[in-house]
Amino acid sequence: MRFHVKDDCLFPVRDKEKETTIPISQIPIIPQPTLNLNFVFNPDLQLLLTGKQLILDDLPFTLEEIQKHYENGYVTYRKGIEYIRGLPVCSRCGNKEENWFAQFPCSRCGEICLYCRKCLMMGRISACTPLIGWNGPNPVHTLPESILGWKGRLSDGQQAASNDVVEAVNNNKELLVWAVCGAGKTEVLFAAIESALALKKRVCIATPRTDVVLELTPRLKAAFPGITAASLYGGSEERHLYAPLTIATTHQLLRFYHAFDTVILDEVDAFPYTVEESLQYAAVQARRPESAMIYLTATPNEKWQRECRTGKRAFTTIPARFHRHPLPVPRFTWCGNWQKHLKKDKLPANVLHWIKERIQNHKQALVFFPHIPLMEKALPILRQLSPDIEAVHAEDPDRKEKVQKMRNKEIPLLLTTTILERGVTFPNIDVAVIGAEDDIFTDSALVQISGRAGRSKDYPDGIVTFFHYGKTEAMLKARKQITVMNHEGIRRGLIET
Repeated sequence: MRFHVKDDCLFPVRDKEKETTIPISQIPIIPQPTLNLNFVFNPDLQLLLTGKQLILDDLPFTLEEIQKHYENGYVTYRKGIEYIRGLPVCSRCGNKEENWFAQFPCSRCGEICLYCRKCLMMGRISACTPLIGWNGPNPVHTLPESILGWKGRLSDGQQAASNDVVEAVNNNKELLVWAVCGAGKTEVLFAAIESALALKKRVCIATPRTDVVLELTPRLKAAFPGITAASLYGGSEERHLYAPLTIATTHQLLRFYHAFDTVILDEVDAFPYTVEESLQYAAVQARRPESAMIYLTATPNEKWQRECRTGKRAFTTIPARFHRHPLPVPRFTWCGNWQKHLKKDKLPANVLHWIKERIQNHKQALVFFPHIPLMEKALPILRQLSPDIEAVHAEDPDRKEKVQKMRNKEIPLLLTTTILERGVTFPNIDVAVIGAEDDIFTDSALVQISGRAGRSKDYPDGIVTFFHYGKTEAMLKARKQITVMNHEGIRRGLIET
């Protein structure tokens, strides 16, 4: 799209041949008209654009209506691609890498136009694309008399962390909640969310994985029954719903701009958030300039742990589960060259003994493998022990059904890759890792895997075994982190001894 500037106002021009027009990226400063309080704005446009940064293709409104709102100060235009010291930067995802930009002959501006490939799945951002936002009043939402419907009780460890989160939210601070797997992090957030909503603040809980969004949404809707909550993920029908409470994947945050007064980032250590700078950029952009940011994780990286120890990062810990039992500490068991055994359609004797013992005792188990081909090679061997054993991985079309069958106790043993290292709960299981020495099993992955056992108050104990062909630093770090948390839980009186 091309614009011309007149009387300190932008005007879009469809006639791309007009010599006086230029793409928006070439306009030095985008003028913003003064808000005309006498203008009657479209409330549907207000609901769609508040706190967002959308492209024209996202909007079911004519360009004429959008432009009329801009001229009266209610809509903003931003450059889709900025040039900083002559180099392009995508305003939506923050991409600066030259190899993630490409060119195409653009029918909207009539030029060979640069576009960002990094966030292409959200719609094309090019050098002539305006990002459209809202500059008028926020939508008004009424609150129920009672905001929080949850009537449960927090443990002492949860309550201490909850108080810290409430304080951070009320004072627009950043806080890391370092909580062990199964500590009940979601319930810890309830009081802070209630406090924010009572002050008419917008709250977003973001997580890297769709599975977690789908799991959290019904729990949060049940806890806040009178509050409109939007659940945003790829293919979600609610992606344009304005809501005071939003549960979203971190990818969906790319559509938001200065939207939320409180952002809660769950599983901040999880893939793909940790490796995609665009998602970290999106989380920052989605916050208002004055806002709270709460990070949740059971496994902060070494840099964050060091910042916590040296006082450079505000944090609170929940070192014990709500049922007051210690975390299962993994046992290290040498199993020799297990891959060599597998090539001969065999598994090490101690691995087979471990699995037979679970089957005979009717104890369900998760068995983790580092790679899909190795897992699939092991499956027919183990099905000789029980034909109901299944295997699951990220690309498995029956993944959800198999996990549900495991929950229904229809499967005695589920083989899996790291896809089930987090976000799933089975009440009474043991856990084994085959090939714990593999690079895929980082210390954080091993802590998360260990955290699958002993989560239920009815079955607080669980055995975790790392079968290995040589101990690694990651294995040692994972075990140390678990024992340190157990010691802190005992010291604080949060674990029964």
